[in-house]
Amino acid sequence: MNNNKNRITRTIVLLMISFLFLWSGSPLKAQLIQPLPPAELKAVDVTEHLGEKIPFDLTFTNDAGEKVKLGDYFKPGRPVILVLAYYECPMLCTLVLNGVADGLHDLDWTPGDKFQVLTISIDSTETAQLAHAKRENLLPVVGKPGSEDGWRFFVGDGPDIRSLAQSVGFQYYYDPQLKQFAHPAVAMILSGDGRISRYLYGIEFKKQDLKLALLEASEGKIGTTIDRIILFCYHYNPEAKGYVLFATNLMKLAGILTVIAIALLLLVLWKRERHNKTDNVVAS
Repeated sequence: MNNNKNRITRTIVLLMISFLFLWSGSPLKAQLIQPLPPAELKAVDVTEHLGEKIPFDLTFTNDAGEKVKLGDYFKPGRPVILVLAYYECPMLCTLVLNGVADGLHDLDWTPGDKFQVLTISIDSTETAQLAHAKRENLLPVVGKPGSEDGWRFFVGDGPDIRSLAQSVGFQYYYDPQLKQFAHPAVAMILSGDGRISRYLYGIEFKKQDLKLALLEASEGKIGTTIDRIILFCYHYNPEAKGYVLFATNLMKLAGILTVIAIALLLLVLWKRERHNKTDNVVAS
């Protein structure tokens, strides 16, 4: 029920935003909507650094107030979902984080078991208390017992935040007039050794996209054999911003299964013929 409410809320907010952008002929419009200048607008983007490794030696403060190294939350074979946001964001960050929480709720796996989720604030003025409050709000949405350590929230100093953002190609801009950050809506999937595997965009993260991205980042080390077969049939389509059925791989898989089926059929026929010959010899 809570997930449905969250999805409805996001839809309503998006409709409101669309209405405001379409609304014309009123001086109030100029007050409500203040688009960024072109130079600043260009600063809000994602430059994908697929395959590159993030720095593990960066220091942040977690939601329990502990100083930790970023690398402490990475383990071989266990992928990581990384979200850069800030906790007092009035709109977009909340939509992104709620979208991640809904996706985790729908996922078959529990955060902290097969994978880790990290959210790091891009606002160096935010506190560990804010990080803790955001964590307490979102974990009930995930609704999976045992996931308490699977999704951790952090704050940090400006240089470490900027270094991490640059390493993943996350470009954002602080508007001093609105006192808000303009930033992209994206979740990044990393391998256990800190290499960037995939970028998932938007405010809704489907179960299939999360699962396939995590499988891809783990190089098949998590999930069942069926999961790995499914991953073989899908690939990420940047235009669709998600995983789509890959016809070539599907045909390859169908060909392999056909060969296996024929081989099994021939084996059965061979055993049957051999059995019949044995019976004939005995009868003679």
